[in-house]
Amino acid sequence: MIKRLLIIAVVAATTALTVQAGKYQNFKVSSYIRAQDVARMADDKFLNDTWQTVSSQVDLDKIYLETHRDAFTVDEKTMLKVKKFFLSKGLEVGGGITYTRSEPTDFETYSYARENERRQVKEVAEYTARLFDDFILDDFFFIDLKNDDEIAAKEKSGKSWTDYRLRLMADAGRELVVNPAKKVNPKVKVIIKYPNWYDHFQGLGFNLEEEPLYFDGLWTGTETRDPGSAQHLQNYLSYNIVRYFDNIAPGKNGGGWVDAGGIHMSMDRYAEQLHLTMLSKTPEIILWNYMQLYEVKIMPQMRAKWQEPGVSFNYDEMTAPFTKDGKTVTPSTMARFADVTLHQTDKLISQLGRPIGLASYKPYHSTGEEFLQNYLGMIGLPMDMYPQWQERQQILLTQQAAKDPQIVARIKAQLKKGGDVIITTGLLKAIKDQLADVCELECGDLKAIVNDFGWFGKSGREFIIPQVKYYTNDAWEVVSAGRPLNGGVSGYPILLRDTYSKGMLFVLTIPDDFGNLYDYPAGALNIIRRAMSKDVGAYIEGPSKVALFPYDNKTLVVENFNDEAVSLRVVINSQVSTLRNLLTGQQLQPAQIPSVTGFFRYNRFFGYPDGSTVFDLQLPAHSYVGLGY
Repeated sequence: MIKRLLIIAVVAATTALTVQAGKYQNFKVSSYIRAQDVARMADDKFLNDTWQTVSSQVDLDKIYLETHRDAFTVDEKTMLKVKKFFLSKGLEVGGGITYTRSEPTDFETYSYARENERRQVKEVAEYTARLFDDFILDDFFFIDLKNDDEIAAKEKSGKSWTDYRLRLMADAGRELVVNPAKKVNPKVKVIIKYPNWYDHFQGLGFNLEEEPLYFDGLWTGTETRDPGSAQHLQNYLSYNIVRYFDNIAPGKNGGGWVDAGGIHMSMDRYAEQLHLTMLSKTPEIILWNYMQLYEVKIMPQMRAKWQEPGVSFNYDEMTAPFTKDGKTVTPSTMARFADVTLHQTDKLISQLGRPIGLASYKPYHSTGEEFLQNYLGMIGLPMDMYPQWQERQQILLTQQAAKDPQIVARIKAQLKKGGDVIITTGLLKAIKDQLADVCELECGDLKAIVNDFGWFGKSGREFIIPQVKYYTNDAWEVVSAGRPLNGGVSGYPILLRDTYSKGMLFVLTIPDDFGNLYDYPAGALNIIRRAMSKDVGAYIEGPSKVALFPYDNKTLVVENFNDEAVSLRVVINSQVSTLRNLLTGQQLQPAQIPSVTGFFRYNRFFGYPDGSTVFDLQLPAHSYVGLGY
């Protein structure tokens, strides 16, 4: 960015010492107790000691008591005792079930092709419904077995493993869980909690198309933990997955669910997951689990290197002694991190409207470029995924959209009415022949190694991209890359555009390693963000790993996931006089922007859109700010 005076935005930090005890204004905070731990609570000392530690450090509204896990069921006497205890503490109490036979054995589930195990599943649902008016299925209501009975049933069905399991589990949920539970307790609400690996659900029988229709509600796993661990989930998923499930079953998505995974990286990594979950405007969050709130101790290594005054999640203030109910409490477990983070976020949420973003069409049970939208969210493109086609000014289509046999017809209709279609190289490769009726493009097996984006800067490393081929003067490169590009001998499209009827088709090149999107220089990302901001009304300029969360009441949140402070610009696609910090009330004044001259003024993507307003700000490491205009 051009050097300039930066307006320092006071970030949304609330000191731990000023957080007041009490419930939350905009959402409920709950926790969940595993069956084996509920059984231990038959011991009065254990029950009281755990409550004292947890409740002194975090405010809870509800507890979910699990009846069954790993082929173990808690006896009714203990269940009723523990339920009565938490009711006496002023908490709501619900039930829970985990349909596993052995978690240590690769999360072994029940076998739904075996009648005796089907009967056990049904009996657990009936037992739980007798004790509670609502219960939630922890995220193991799938099948991961290929025993001889499942193989025989699958072969008899004539279906693929995916189609067999989708049908099996959709039927099992209705026949073995929901209907039997409601027969025992007609007013019971049965809720299914889905895990965070949504792009792989169909392979194990989670049926997002049918199950939300007959379950009374659903919950969302928003744990992103350590992106370097087995699942490789990006931070943005903690927000994005809630929005996707909201769009699948409007009004039925009950809340998010975060565990202690990632806390070894720092307190910030845990806090970010909680914060992002609540930015989705979900009505409740479960802190998984109660024993983690009791046992995971605060340790010095949870204090990250970037901790300094002004960061949004302040370790030193969170771990300082505080007063609650007239007593001085010295924080000892992660429960304190959750309490401060959620009370702090609560103050921001009330000012935010309904989340909006760039619509992305992901048909049910689709595959291809899995979890890509989370990487795009981390480069500042606000995502809003839907299982149905959306009528918007712009729509993003990844390889997943190839599952829709009408996809090219939909693309043509969108372009003919004057809208934009943004496709990824993964989708181009999947539908090249059909898409040729719109634009003749090629994306085969040829690759390029790039690190230079010309006018838009250089990346810090070389990486591999697919080569997109097109006819000269039929399509145009908006952003290009090479090795090198300036002064080099070849270049390849990063963002390509072509016109069709009244609309515009964009092709966004996705690196072989999605993580290399974070290596795109800020100049290139700025052009990409601008081109894709029509339905959002604003975009950001700056490096990667900064996310934008816009809302329909002209508010937005900008969050920095980098380990260092960043300088940013917020561009509003309309004329506004100021940008207001939602928590401090500070008024940011527009930046003075020089006019674009020379060659660049003929390129529609240089400079800023007519009538737009630009603001400078700076964000500390792992911090956020809420803004209104």
